[in-house]
Amino acid sequence: MPSAGVSSTGRALDLAARLVAAAGLAVDAYVHAKLADQYDAVSADISQGTLFRIEAGMASFAALLILVWRRPLSAALAWLVAAGGLFALMLYRYVNVGAHGPFPNMYEPVWFYDKKLAVWSQIVTIVMATGLLVHWYVTRVTRRRDASTLR
Repeated sequence: MPSAGVSSTGRALDLAARLVAAAGLAVDAYVHAKLADQYDAVSADISQGTLFRIEAGMASFAALLILVWRRPLSAALAWLVAAGGLFALMLYRYVNVGAHGPFPNMYEPVWFYDKKLAVWSQIVTIVMATGLLVHWYVTRVTRRRDASTLR
């Protein structure tokens, strides 16, 4: 969706941000898919392994979407998936929430390599998706302002 008002540098930065966000989501998906079977035993109605598989699927879908559909909605989905995963990870790292409804008690007060990798990939995705959303918002406001001054 190149536009006449966007420079080639702007398009390159947009592409780079989408690639980095997609890479962050891909790492998040990989880590959750890799660990899912190890957490199947942590279960209520839904196992933690199943929740990890859902996170892996959502991160994979968001990564694909941000690569192929250059729209603010794809960046917003990437942001939501990464931020939701980061929120859950940090919550269950520091707070013993306990089991609630169909969800098991996922409290795990330790850091290990894969957990740190997931955190960093989610942070990178949040930063890149935020940058994309801000860029698209500023571009839209600027175009509206420019269009109104031409009338």
